This record gives sequence, C-alpha cells and structure tokens, in this order.
Amino acid sequence: MDIYPSYRVLVGGKTPRDAGVYRRLQYLVACWRSAFDSPSQSPPVPVFQVPELRIALPSEGALATSATDLLRNAGLRVNRSSSRTYTAAIPSVDGVEALFQRASDITGLIDRAVAHIGIVGFDQFEEEHDEDGDTIVLIPDLKFGGAELVLAVPDEWTSVTTIEGLAGKAAEIEKDGRVLRVATKYPRLVGRYMAEHGITYEPVDAKGGLEARPEIGDADMIADITASGTTLRQNRLRRLDDPPVLKSSAVLIGNLTSLKRDDVGLEPVRKILELLESRVAAQDFQWVIANIEGESAEAVAGRVNSEPLYSGLQGPTVAPVFSKTGGSWFSVQVVVPKNDLLNAIDYMRKLGASGITVNEPAYVFETPCAAYAALRKKIGRPLEPNGSAKG
Repeated sequence: MDIYPSYRVLVGGKTPRDAGVYRRLQYLVACWRSAFDSPSQSPPVPVFQVPELRIALPSEGALATSATDLLRNAGLRVNRSSSRTYTAAIPSVDGVEALFQRASDITGLIDRAVAHIGIVGFDQFEEEHDEDGDTIVLIPDLKFGGAELVLAVPDEWTSVTTIEGLAGKAAEIEKDGRVLRVATKYPRLVGRYMAEHGITYEPVDAKGGLEARPEIGDADMIADITASGTTLRQNRLRRLDDPPVLKSSAVLIGNLTSLKRDDVGLEPVRKILELLESRVAAQDFQWVIANIEGESAEAVAGRVNSEPLYSGLQGPTVAPVFSKTGGSWFSVQVVVPKNDLLNAIDYMRKLGASGITVNEPAYVFETPCAAYAALRKKIGRPLEPNGSAKG
C-alpha cells in the first residue's frame, strides 16, 4: 500500500526520503488501519499534520549544543522532551517545528523541502547542496562552529609548504607512475581547489578519521576540516601555509521554493530571522554607560562624537543626572564594538567619565532585517525601505 498519497499533496507531490519520516508515517498508517474491524471497509484518506515552518537542527555534537543554545538565547527555546525524539516545538512562534537530524543530512533535507530552513556548517552546505536547486544561505555567520577546510601533508614532506610546492610533489609522484592520493570528505570542494591550481589527484573517500590514512598507506595526504590543528599535529601532519580551501562557521539555510508565501505565511519565517540576526549581531557589541560632567547635553554629546568609533551606532544617548553632590552631570550611553571595549573605556576616561558600567545587549535590530529583506527580494516580494511589506 502506498502510505504517502495525502503527504505528497501536502509537500508538493514529493515523497519524503528521510527514514525517520518514513517510519513515523508507517506507524500512523498502521494505527489508522487497525481502527477498522474488517478489511473490506474502506478507510478514509489519512491527513498528516504538516507544520507551517520546519527548522532542521543538528541532533548531536558541538554544533547541536551551540545551535540550541543560540535559539534559546534568541528567545526561541526548543522544547525537546529527550535526545531520542526527532521533533520538538518552539512555543514562542506558532506553527514552527524543530526537526533533529544528523548534520550531514540537513542540507539534503532542505534541498528536498522536507524542512524549510536549517542550521548547518557552511562547509557541509558548500559540499552537499544541489547546485541547481533552490537552497540558499539566509544568515551567513551564526558566530559558532568556526573551522577551516585545509590541505595537510606529512611532516616529512619538508619542502612542501605551499600549494605550489604541492604541485611539484604531485608531479614527482606522477613520474613514479601513480597519482597523488588525497583522503577527504569534501571531494567537490577539494576537486575544485585542486583544479584551480592545476593539480591532478585521486580522491580517497573516507568517512571516519582521516588523520591516520597517510600513516597506514591509504593516502598520501588529507584535506579536512579543523578548528585548532591539534589533531593534525598529533598525527604528524602539517597544514599548508596558504589560506584555507574554505573558511566555515554555522549558517542558516533555507529552501526558496518552500518559502515563497504570502505575508501571513512568511510571518513565522520573519520572526525567526529577526530574532536570530539581531541576537547574532549583538554578540559583536557592548553597551557602555558612563557619567560625564559638562555644560549641557549638547556639549557632552559633541565631545563624545569627536571619536566616531566610540560614539555608538548612531550617536550617544545623553540624559541629565540629578547628582546628589551637585554639578552638571550627564549619563552617556553608547554601543561600541566588543573587540575595542578597553579603548572605548580609555576614551571615556579622557572625557572625564566616572561610574562606567558595561552590559551585553541581548539584541541589535536593524531596519530592515537584512536576512528577511534579502529573502523577500529573492522571492519577488521586496520590502519598503522602512522594513514594511509593500501594499
């Protein structure tokens, strides 16, 4: 019996390929059929509830923990009852379901519109997405999962430090009647990079740890993702001195076709993009509050504005302080880059500031939300400059 007739209608005629979805549907159909006393009875066509928006999340590993932490901190707490459940609600946004899957499967789920949006490593997206499909990056850097795809050679290849040196080594190997063997999980990205530098090589498909492949003679070198390079060094491997093949971090991706909706249908998408983008943006800033003495609010603001880098996103907020000790004091509030915080504090001190406090903003919202505006433009429904939908 075909268990998918109504599901195909709900997902645009597509049969779900995900094994977890398949098992759930089998179970639902079995329950539905068991409710009838006689096989001769003709049961009604089952209707499966499909969420308005499904977000695919990594089910395990560091990426999984960081993804759920980001969602929680952005006000999008995921109510997952246990690590064995594959779906969970996000109560703060109606109609949204989280789907937990292996990180390596998420790009394919988005390509096939089994999920509408998802969090995945940029390296996995670039390697696995259908290049003729509709999956795009919605938010390019979620500020976690940072790593680099690098070429690493054995320590004994002392003369090979750059891609030019590797090209020479590959030529030497070819003179011995074989081809340079590279163990990698990224045949698309590595193949493209090698072709750009004119290097002929043989990819060695490897699903487990790659670092041992040169040692056991299964490959000459490796191309793999690394965060610190520690594992490479422990296995007597050394990355080339060139820039990496790819810099990666966690990204939010989405299927354009499944996101082509009216304003009502786009509302849960807008909420998630707004909260994630503003939460991620806030991680780059600190909120500094200081008391500065001056003749007027305008005079104090002028002094703060003399150094644009430390004068806030649009300029300082200045308000009078009703000092207990007298004098003309003003409270100054500015949002400054986190990586320049101490310089900002020193600048405030030069202006005579006292009682300086620092807080972390929870969100930094822009008008319009860049991710949502870009999505609307791609689906042919651009926003007004003030961030509102066109009438």
